[in-house]
Amino acid sequence: MNRYYDELKWLYMELYQDQYAAFHDLCADLYTYFQMRDTDLKERDQERSADPQWYRGNDMLGMMLYVDAFAKNLNGVREKIPYFKSCGVNYLHLMPLLDSPAEKNDGGYAVSDFRRVKPELGTMEDLKRLARECHEQGISLCLDFVMNHTSEEHEWAKRAKAGEREYQNRYFFFDNYDIPAQLERTVPQVFPTTAPGNFTWNTDTGKVVMTTFYPYQWDLNYANPTVFREMVGNMLYLVNQGIDIIRLDAVPYIWKQLGTNCRNLPQVHNIVRMMRIICDVVCPGVLLLGEVVMEPDKVAPYFGTVEKPECHMLYNVTTMASLWHTVATKDVRLLRRQMDIMHALPKEYVFQNYLRCHDDLGWGLDYDFLRKFGMEEVPHKKFLNDFFTGKFEGSFARGELYNDSEELGDTRLCGTTASLCGVEMAAEECADDTIDDALDQAIRYDLTLHAFMLAQSGIPVIYSGDEIGEVNDYSYHDDPKKQDDSRYLHRGAFHWDLEAARHREGTVQQRIFDGLRKMEQIRGSYDVFRSSADVRTADTWEDSVLCIIRSGAGQKLVTLYNFSDQERTAWIHEDDGMYIDLLSGCRMEAKDVRLPSFGCRWLLKGEYDKQRREL
Repeated sequence: MNRYYDELKWLYMELYQDQYAAFHDLCADLYTYFQMRDTDLKERDQERSADPQWYRGNDMLGMMLYVDAFAKNLNGVREKIPYFKSCGVNYLHLMPLLDSPAEKNDGGYAVSDFRRVKPELGTMEDLKRLARECHEQGISLCLDFVMNHTSEEHEWAKRAKAGEREYQNRYFFFDNYDIPAQLERTVPQVFPTTAPGNFTWNTDTGKVVMTTFYPYQWDLNYANPTVFREMVGNMLYLVNQGIDIIRLDAVPYIWKQLGTNCRNLPQVHNIVRMMRIICDVVCPGVLLLGEVVMEPDKVAPYFGTVEKPECHMLYNVTTMASLWHTVATKDVRLLRRQMDIMHALPKEYVFQNYLRCHDDLGWGLDYDFLRKFGMEEVPHKKFLNDFFTGKFEGSFARGELYNDSEELGDTRLCGTTASLCGVEMAAEECADDTIDDALDQAIRYDLTLHAFMLAQSGIPVIYSGDEIGEVNDYSYHDDPKKQDDSRYLHRGAFHWDLEAARHREGTVQQRIFDGLRKMEQIRGSYDVFRSSADVRTADTWEDSVLCIIRSGAGQKLVTLYNFSDQERTAWIHEDDGMYIDLLSGCRMEAKDVRLPSFGCRWLLKGEYDKQRREL
């Protein structure tokens, strides 16, 4: 606290001028939460403080899941810890599990109580026990922290509805539409189709309330120091249950200012920096993961600076979107450009990499670059959505649209990895328990996409079910509570009967699971996969083949990915001498390398024999 006190006070006063009593109350809270922190968590903090690079290596592997879909409740998840160990997972992201209304909950992102678990999932004590047993097995827990808003059923919102001015001041209430109308001119809409506008009329108060996301999610007013103090308290309460990573949900939106777009304002960075300081003071073993679904130039600032860091990790949203663009177009030029941008960033930046997640897939691509190749934004988005919903001739993908808005051209997409890369369609066309050429190719593509993710610097995170090739779950269409939200297409229940099939040789589940485990083990065995490696792309003289080269620790790794449904040659000419393909075990030169359709290679040169383990 002595180290950070002056900076914390300076940042606080910049937002909350002359609020000295409130600042001292905040500092007193921090000490209280530090005292409440369990001894084993403080020991964990000390160990991680002694090794601040603990999460930056090549041995981290994450998995994200919904508790109810995966194992019904928290105790069910705890019983599945051996499964996580068999997957090699040491970082478990539990999707929203805090109390929220049965309806109008946005998948758990409309929180009604930040200190209570949904009753159907268990209790806070169950969460604490899960965290403790995960820690014993070397697994860190991540939890979503919804910063921007609460549910309209939160205690604060209820008291605001009852007319208590103190609680109305924790939100954005307006007596009429005058100021909201001014804000609407400059603030974009998040869900223009399903939740148009940024404000909702509240009949209980006869006032207008700001609701950036959905009408039942009321935006919090962080210009009120009480909101900041209470939300910090909620965060520290959760980390004291054993949570290791706090995912800051929708963090770019948390500061509102008239005349702006209310996105990424300087005050947001003040708040995130203060939260980083608070974690370093109270719980230095805890990481902040920023969810910043923005264009690349807006994302990197959330790392802060080397001297004044903000988030420890950020989502790699743009690479994920660029990858699926490449799947549809079979053209790697945009993806290569995105990789070059990523590789130019400081190596200290840690990104969380993924193929799919709980959310929809948006097409926030670099259209200034794509226009050079005749790809205009609105028609290109339509092509991508047509391709991934199977409407485009020759498409192998199965997905559904989300927030369909043909007029605005920003319709987004839903679907699992396996369904979007062709496994679902190919499996349907096969006889039971057989794998024909089309399904074999689709499985290979699934593994190639995962190989691309695993070979990036940062932390790879698998969406639960992808490890066994789960396809879309269309049953949500028959559920009145879910049928209006197509994101449930990829939020279906985990199929434990299919998981059992991974033990049967030759099944889709076995091939995907074992293929992934092999690549994950390779990644953890070679230092060239560490974030400290030098990374660059190289010309392949083939628009459907991407080459990324990693160098470090006396090793050189040439990775190649073919996004074509035909065999292709990577016309590369790397160093003389033999390489070993870590995926096949074959030795070859890194020259004019042939790749099967939708295939990949990891070619290693260096002291691999000294480091190679039994995989």
